[in-house]
Amino acid sequence: MAAIASFSATHPGDPEPGDLIEIFRPAYQHWALYLGDGYVINVTPVDEGPPATFSSAKSVFSRKARVRMQLLKDVVGNDTYHINNKYDSTYAPLPVEEIIRRAEYLIDQEVSYDLLSNNCEHFVTLLRYGEGVSSQANRAISAMGFVTAAAGAFSLLGLLRSRSRERQY
Repeated sequence: MAAIASFSATHPGDPEPGDLIEIFRPAYQHWALYLGDGYVINVTPVDEGPPATFSSAKSVFSRKARVRMQLLKDVVGNDTYHINNKYDSTYAPLPVEEIIRRAEYLIDQEVSYDLLSNNCEHFVTLLRYGEGVSSQANRAISAMGFVTAAAGAFSLLGLLRSRSRERQY
């Protein structure tokens, strides 16, 4: 763990193998799973340059991702992170050996990616719990539903107003 000792001094907590790492990007959170010795596994867009950059708008529209094993400090870059095993009270974590075995099997493989149904949080929670979940995606889906409902309501109001004006003439 010496490889991450100085790195962890500026970030909260020392991760243990199997921990979920939440990385705070400017517009969203990226997720990785800690493997040990300073390394994480995470997904990165297939069609982007350096593997650690899942921070561009292009990554949001990517349909494929590559599973990468990288140093935590390289994935975090200038951003911040914390250990966030937030689903432990809902889902029982798999044994650490199984989490690591499943993760290592996927290194360098290409996987499908979808912002709402198969994103980086889904990927790491599937490894840790055997269940892919993402509250970030659920919030986005809820927000889109609200916007769609609001747009529909405004359209309906506009239609009703135009019909009432037609009747007056």
